[in-house]
Amino acid sequence: MKYDISRRGALKAGGALVAASAIAPQLLQAQPSRGGDLKVGASGANTSDSWDARTHSDLFMQMACMGSVFDCLTEVAADGTLIGELAESWEPGSAEGDVWIFNLRQGVTFHNGKDFGPEDVIESLQLHVAEGAKSAAKPIVEQISNMEITGPNQVTLTLKGGNAGFPTMLADYHIVMYPAGMIKDAMLNGIGTGLFKVETFDPGVRFLGSRVEGHYKDGRAGWFNSIEMIAINDGTARMNALLTGQVDVINRIDVKTESLLKANPNIEIFEVTGNQHYTFPMLTNIAPFDDINVRKALKYSIDRQEMVDKILRGHGRVSYDNPIGPANTYFHDGLEPLTYDPDKAKFHLKQAGMDSLDVDLSTSDAAFVGAVDAAQLYQATAKAANININVVQEAADGYWSNVWLKKPWCACYWSGRSTEDWTFSTAYELGVPWNDTHWDNARFQELLLLGRKEIDPDKAREIYYEMQTLISQEGGTIVPMYANYVDAASTKLAHGPDLGNVYQMDTARIGERWWMA
Repeated sequence: MKYDISRRGALKAGGALVAASAIAPQLLQAQPSRGGDLKVGASGANTSDSWDARTHSDLFMQMACMGSVFDCLTEVAADGTLIGELAESWEPGSAEGDVWIFNLRQGVTFHNGKDFGPEDVIESLQLHVAEGAKSAAKPIVEQISNMEITGPNQVTLTLKGGNAGFPTMLADYHIVMYPAGMIKDAMLNGIGTGLFKVETFDPGVRFLGSRVEGHYKDGRAGWFNSIEMIAINDGTARMNALLTGQVDVINRIDVKTESLLKANPNIEIFEVTGNQHYTFPMLTNIAPFDDINVRKALKYSIDRQEMVDKILRGHGRVSYDNPIGPANTYFHDGLEPLTYDPDKAKFHLKQAGMDSLDVDLSTSDAAFVGAVDAAQLYQATAKAANININVVQEAADGYWSNVWLKKPWCACYWSGRSTEDWTFSTAYELGVPWNDTHWDNARFQELLLLGRKEIDPDKAREIYYEMQTLISQEGGTIVPMYANYVDAASTKLAHGPDLGNVYQMDTARIGERWWMA
């Protein structure tokens, strides 16, 4: 079942339409066919990777877990609509949207032969709110006040408050379904309900999955006989792997060397506009970032257009410190511009009682392609505002566990999410695990709860516009640019007319959705 993106009507789930450009006609093929083995060169792998989806934070395990071995209850389709994955259908159990009834797909089995049922849903959801759990999906599951099995193939979730877009949030890649009573084993060995079962998994190095026969997605997804993912965190090495035929597709091409790929007739670049944004989050509970005038000085000391021109090379657009992107329903495209203005930056420094500022900025190209160069550009433009940025180049390996959320100011990237509430609940709700600024604004938190339950589109727009204004003017994240997803593939691959834009690589589902041309 597909659900409209609109919040109108019976509390239908929100989503973002795909806006794809520069998709090679050679890669478009209407009729998929079964066969072939897919080889992927992907970034974001770590030696600490596991099948515990609660810990996942980057592409490699997104693709291996949610995109191959496991399933969620819902899925954001390539065209941006919300469809059922392990949930066949759902409906609100109240006019306020604080009760949701999920009818589960029948005849689904885990890779160990266990039948999928409502008890698996309950135990899988409880993982995220278990004592001591450090799950990025905790703010989603914490909204549930009661989980109840209301039929042999039905689960009813009662929320603490209304949430019109809650079914969409259950498509989060952290919230995959595990077999009840066997979760420890499933996390150790990768036992899911996905199209591919684990043959080999070497954390931070390689994943190989073979196609499951007799799968509930037969005829609509899962065209390859196998998927092999090779961890290639270095951008140049990924490009060379594609050029030499070692892999069929790579993510995150370095746009500085894009011409080398374009010159090869057997390689095509595919570019998708979503909500991905590159950021420099600062911990606002630590000096000097606890002073709003210091934050404002940093906002006016960066040349955003220069970043788009030199780092993205036009593959994106300027952002005014707004994490809500152009593919979101309530994107505020009329925010007051935060243009480069060293004099304004100096003014705000004086308001903070400073004539100059010396500050460290931790960065690595693990954060995003060109992150080190971006930090150095920032360093250069900030000098005119008497701000001395010391660019600290951190090790790529372990960046997300050792630097992000720990160093006071660092480079980061976010894929964004299909709905505004999903984005804000994941990264800006006070106290959630992935809040990388600790920004505390009472009005913002009040609006977050109001927007979550609002079903009137005009009222929702008003709420989310105010939230975007607050975060742009007062928040603790510098968001200089929205970056398109720019990946590359061999022309021997094909896909449908739409590409998912929630995450990289067709929303991390290339293994399911693509096929051999």
